Amino acid sequence: MPYRRTENVVRRLAAREQAILAAATQLAGEAGMGAVQMADVAAHAGIAAGTVYRYFPSKTDLIAELVAAVAARELAAMRAAADAAPGPLSALVASIATLAARAQRTRRLFWAVSAEPVEPSIDAPRRDFRQALAGELKARIAAAIGGGHLPEQDMDVAAPAIVGALLESLIGPLAPNDDGDAGGRREAVQTATLLALRALGVIDARARGLVAQCVLPEVSPAA
Repeated sequence: MPYRRTENVVRRLAAREQAILAAATQLAGEAGMGAVQMADVAAHAGIAAGTVYRYFPSKTDLIAELVAAVAARELAAMRAAADAAPGPLSALVASIATLAARAQRTRRLFWAVSAEPVEPSIDAPRRDFRQALAGELKARIAAAIGGGHLPEQDMDVAAPAIVGALLESLIGPLAPNDDGDAGGRREAVQTATLLALRALGVIDARARGLVAQCVLPEVSPAA
């Protein structure tokens, strides 16, 4: 009779995998992707290095899963914020502002999983991450255009342009360092969100009103 894992075993294995991913995420968030080394991940997770390799045969496999997990979390947050908005334009604002706020609040991790110079082997999952962000914004832009709230435009260009502008202005090398200033972080997010809305064709007065209505709470790295 073939061996069948019990529910307790399955839960224990899943919990260990999540512990490994959590440790890798913490290291990336503290010191960048270069800090995600198998031995260090094992130490942070409180397990043997050999155990990490049983779940993730290589560092590339681990980082790819890390990026995928962060992507899923960020996309879920953007969708939840947008879905709670009363209309397509406010949904777009909520999606942009949520991406901006979360990226700025967890800037070291976001930079690590989206743009930090690293070995070419992990470029593909990070490109997928950025494409997923652009895809989410593209859907919201399309809905706003369909509702007559935005002018007709090439969404395949506009959506990635917004992603690029947000990431460069909030977490890139030229972004202001507001790590210890909640007010400065909020102002930076509002400014970046306003820039995105103006670029998409929302007139300034309306854009300011929409951003002012959008609540941008502090975001913890694990949220």
